[in-house]
Amino acid sequence: YSTDFEVHRNWLAITHNLPLSQWYYEATSEWTLDYPPFFAWFEYVLSHIAKYFDPQMLVVENLNYTSRATIFFQRLSVIFTDTLFIYAVHECCRCINGKRAAKDILEKPTFILAVLLLWNFGLLIVDHIHFQYNGFLFGLMLLSVARLCQKRYLEGALLFAVLLHFKHIYVYVAPAYGIYLLRSYCFTANNADGSLKWRSFSFLHVTLLGLIVCLVSALSLGPFLVLGQLPQVISRLFPFKRGLCHAYWAPNFWALYNAMDKALTILGLKCNFLDGTKIPKASMTGGLVQEFQHTVLPSVTPLATLICTFIAILPSVFCLWFKPQGPRGFLQCLVLCALSSFMFGWHVHEKAILLAILPLSLLSIQRAKDAGIYLILATTGHFSLFPLLFTAPELPIKILLMLLFTVYSFSSLKSLFRREKPLLNWLETIYLIQLVPLEIFCEIIFPLTSWKRHFPFVPLLLTSVYCALGITYAWLKLYVSVLTERIPVRQKAE
Repeated sequence: YSTDFEVHRNWLAITHNLPLSQWYYEATSEWTLDYPPFFAWFEYVLSHIAKYFDPQMLVVENLNYTSRATIFFQRLSVIFTDTLFIYAVHECCRCINGKRAAKDILEKPTFILAVLLLWNFGLLIVDHIHFQYNGFLFGLMLLSVARLCQKRYLEGALLFAVLLHFKHIYVYVAPAYGIYLLRSYCFTANNADGSLKWRSFSFLHVTLLGLIVCLVSALSLGPFLVLGQLPQVISRLFPFKRGLCHAYWAPNFWALYNAMDKALTILGLKCNFLDGTKIPKASMTGGLVQEFQHTVLPSVTPLATLICTFIAILPSVFCLWFKPQGPRGFLQCLVLCALSSFMFGWHVHEKAILLAILPLSLLSIQRAKDAGIYLILATTGHFSLFPLLFTAPELPIKILLMLLFTVYSFSSLKSLFRREKPLLNWLETIYLIQLVPLEIFCEIIFPLTSWKRHFPFVPLLLTSVYCALGITYAWLKLYVSVLTERIPVRQKAE
C-alpha cells in the first residue's frame, strides 16, 4: 500500500483523540500533520465516521495499521468526496461556449471536456490507486473557476480562500486569482481600447474581497493564533529542511539542474578536476528527503527558488492585467502560474503537475494551439507519475489506463479540430513516441541488469529528466502563445 494510507490514518487518529492544541505538535509517527487547519478539521469529521468501520485505526500508536476495514473506509471516503469534483466539472462544462457544431454528442466540446476531467489518468491513479483526496480539492478549485467565469466573483473568491486553507499548494495559482479579481471585479468598467477606467474602481468590492479573505483566515488560523501556536503551524506547513527536491525528482527545472551537476561531477572526476574523497556519495540520488549540496553548480536555497518562481510568474500576471481576455485570459494565467511554480518551486512533488493539467483541459477544447500544448503536457506529466505505482501487479494497470486516456485525448481533440492543421509537429510527435522505449527500459530491461544493485536511482533519474524536457517545452510554448496573442477588438471593448 501507498504510504499515504498511513499518513491519513495517522491524521485521523490525531484529530480524533488529541485536543486542538496538540494537533500540530504530535510526532509519534514520522507523518506529522502538515496540511492547513481546514484539512485537519476535514480529517476530524471523517474520523467520527471511521470509528464505525474500525476503531483501531484511530489509535495514534497503531503505526502502519492496515486492516481491510481501514483501507475500505479510506477508499470509500475518496469516492464519496469526489462528488464535489463531479459537480465542479458539470459547472465548468456549463461555462464552455458551444459555438463549435458537432453532429455526434461524443464530439461535443462539453462532452470531451467532461471526459478529460472526470477520467483524468493522473487524478485517477493518485487518488484511487496511490490514495489521496485531490479530487475533492480540485473540485473546490474548478468550482471557484466556474464561479469566476459566471461572474459570481464573491463565490469564486470564497471558494478559493477556503481551498487555500485546505491545502496550501494552491498558493501557486493565487496570483492569477488576485489579479483577475482586482481587474474584473474591483474595476467595474474599461475604456474602448481595453484599458482601465480608474474612476470605476470600487472600494466596496475591494472591502468585500478583503472581508472574505480575513474571515476565512480567522476561522482557520484564529484558534491557533489564540493558543500562540501559529509559528508551529507555519513551520509544519513550510518545512524547508526537506530539501530542494522530493525523494523522486519532480520533472522540473531543478531535475535538469541536478542532472547537469551530476554530469559535471562525473566529468570532473574523470578529468581529475575534482577530489573524489570530498564528494558525498549519492547525495542527490539516494532517494531520501533531505537537504543536500551541489558539487559543481551553486547550491540552491529556498530564497533562490522563490525569486526564480516570482520572475517566471511575472509575465503571465502582466498579460492578465494589460491584455485582459476575460475568463480565457484568467485560465491562461492560472495554468502559467501553476507551471512556473512547478518548474522553480522548492521541494515540489511530482503530483503538482496536475495543478496545470486539469485547468489546461478547459483551454484545450477551445483552440487547436492550446489542444496541442495540452497533449504534450498531459502525456508527459502523466507519464512522470508512473514511479508512484512501482509494484509488478500495478504495471499493466497503469499502462492500460494511461493508454486509454491518451488515445482518447488524441483522438477526441484531433476530431474536434480536424479542419485545422495537425495539433503536433513531427518533432513533438517523436518526443512523445520515445516515452515507449523509455518505459520498456526502466520497467523491463533495467531490473534484469546488474546496474540495479549499484545504480537503483537511474530509472527515476531518466524518467524525471526526460519528462522535464517535455514539461519545460510545453511551459515555454504556452508562454510564447500567450505573449504573442492578439486581443480581438470586441474583447478589448468588453
